[in-house]
Formats: sequence, C-alpha cells, structure tokens
Amino acid sequence: MDFVRPIEAVIPGVQGRVLSVLAETTAELNMRTIARLSGVSLAQASRVLPALVELGLVERREAPPSSLFRFVPEHVAAGPLVALARVRDRMIEETGRVAAVLPVTPVSVIIFGSFVRGAADTESDIDTVIVRPVGVDESDEAWSASVEQWRSQIRRVSGNPVEVLEVGFEEIGTRLRSRQAAWRDIRREGIVVHGQGIDELMDGRNA
Repeated sequence: MDFVRPIEAVIPGVQGRVLSVLAETTAELNMRTIARLSGVSLAQASRVLPALVELGLVERREAPPSSLFRFVPEHVAAGPLVALARVRDRMIEETGRVAAVLPVTPVSVIIFGSFVRGAADTESDIDTVIVRPVGVDESDEAWSASVEQWRSQIRRVSGNPVEVLEVGFEEIGTRLRSRQAAWRDIRREGIVVHGQGIDELMDGRNA
C-alpha cells in the first residue's frame, strides 16, 4: 500500500489527487488552491471538479469572483474515501490486533522506520521490533510460528514487505539504551502497537 498517497494509489490520475486533497479537509477551497495542493494544473482541476460535483461527492458554491468547492461527507461514497485517506491509522490498529491474538503473545511489538515517519509507499518495508517473552527461546517452534503468522498477516493486509527484528526480553533494554543509530531511532520514533511501552522495556520491567 502507498501510505503516503492512499487515495491516489487506488484512484490514479488527476481525479485521485483532487479527491485526496478534498477528502482530508472540511474547508471550502477555490479551484486554484485545489490545483496547487493537488499538484495538478488549473486546467486539469477545471476538468475534474465539475464531474465530481455532478456525482455529488463535491459541492460547489459561488463566491464571486471565484467558486468554492467542498467534499460532501454525507455522500454514500464519502465514507470509503475518508477511510482510505486514514488507512495508515487503520494499519497501526491492525498490527496490534494481530499481535494480541497470536498463540505465543509477544511482550511488545514496535513499529518504526518509514511507515512511522509517514513516508512509506508501495516499495517500503514495515519495520518492526518484536520482543520475545522471558523463557521462550528464539528456536522455539511455537514462537517462530507466531512470528511468521504475524508477518504473513501484516504482509497480506498491507501489501508491503515486513521486516522483523526479533529480540528477547532479557536484551531489549540494553538495545534500547544503546547509542547505535538504529536503536536511537527506534527509541525516539517507535510506535508501540502491542504490549509494554518503550520506557518499561528500557527499565526491564517484566509484566
């Protein structure tokens, strides 16, 4: 999935760009502003907007010397478009939900990297730290199967490659406190989608 431009990924071209701008604001915008924010020409916007008005997805109000356009949230097709615009939030929820029902539940699951920074497109990995429970060896078959189940399901719902950094609970605190650039980034920007928070992991608290 292109989490940067989700609507454009599903509705390519000028129409997708214009809808992406309008679906993410409740404000009325004139055509020039819509064209600028969409990254399309004024001529392209002028061709697309009347069609969207005719569909009822966008309403037009005359405010001389210009016309103002606004997305219609009550429209039957508006809900799916708004949900598509917010697909990144839905993805975060899904990563946590899947982790919570695994046969062997991780102590913590942390998402980091381009996805968290809002820069993940169709070619970006979903980078993840999965913390193994105390007493569970990394070669444990049930644990390995749980990690692979999580990876497979997240790959399926996102369409993106999933990179997992698996760390035991006994060592995660040391890793997070280290000065290595990768772990500094995880400590600073990581989003905990399941289980213990980063501060708890750094302190070595075993829930």
